[in-house]
Amino acid sequence: MAARPPAFAPALRFTKMHGAGNDFVVLDLRHDATPPSPDLCRALADRHAGVGCDQILTVEAPASAAAIASYRIWNADGSPSQQCGNGARCVAAWLVRDGATESTTFELDSPTGTHAVEALDDGRYRIAMGVPEFEPRAIGLNGFDAARDEYDIALDEDLKLRFGAVSTGNPHAVVEVADVDDIPVSRYGSALQQSSAFTESANVGFAQVVARDRIRLRVFERGVGETLACGSGACAAAVAAIRRGLATSPVAVHARGGRLDIAWNGDRVLMTGPAATVFEGEFDLAAISPVEAE
Repeated sequence: MAARPPAFAPALRFTKMHGAGNDFVVLDLRHDATPPSPDLCRALADRHAGVGCDQILTVEAPASAAAIASYRIWNADGSPSQQCGNGARCVAAWLVRDGATESTTFELDSPTGTHAVEALDDGRYRIAMGVPEFEPRAIGLNGFDAARDEYDIALDEDLKLRFGAVSTGNPHAVVEVADVDDIPVSRYGSALQQSSAFTESANVGFAQVVARDRIRLRVFERGVGETLACGSGACAAAVAAIRRGLATSPVAVHARGGRLDIAWNGDRVLMTGPAATVFEGEFDLAAISPVEAE
């Protein structure tokens, strides 16, 4: 009997994008497609056997009447995220490229609310990221009743950290450092995330205030690790520095993958930065769900 042809699982169409080096796999779920499972997220994010990314973005039908679409964020380990500034810009650019709008101003829904978007003439996008929150309960910061500019925590006998805490959609700890190149980001970031300081962990940013209008930043993201850039982390670093009187709005935040411009005058935070399409492709779902031969 002749051998039967192999069975193939369906392919999943995707777009690979990045915002200042923070890279994403974008999936179109606007027509009631199933959200990615944790296994699928991990497979897509794998930089050796998958596409490779920090996070997966799903573009979905709008949740509010004013928005043209909504989006959700999934970390490389499959866990959900509440916000992603670089991802928001990439979703905006994806929708413009797809023809979902011809306007230079529109709105997007995220897990944390509705965001005004402006497509600028230079190809960058400006996103209204919402109003930052400083109360420990809103951030998920344990052991403190009232907001402070900085908090102290002993992670072990040899490691004590002082950090600012702010929610810009995600909880962030911002550690001011003299030089971001001299900090063991993975060790400090992982230790703070694994501690009991935050109820649901936090993104940990290491910020070097170079001037009143310039910050260098490295971020260790929960569910991902260190990334080349973090949009909500850049917002958190700028807001923390402005609140402490170390910087004035607007602030240029320089991550290893590029520059983000953050403006905050006590109300909502405005983030401006690039969004780039890298390539489009199809992912063979058999990579995570092998079809057994009959």
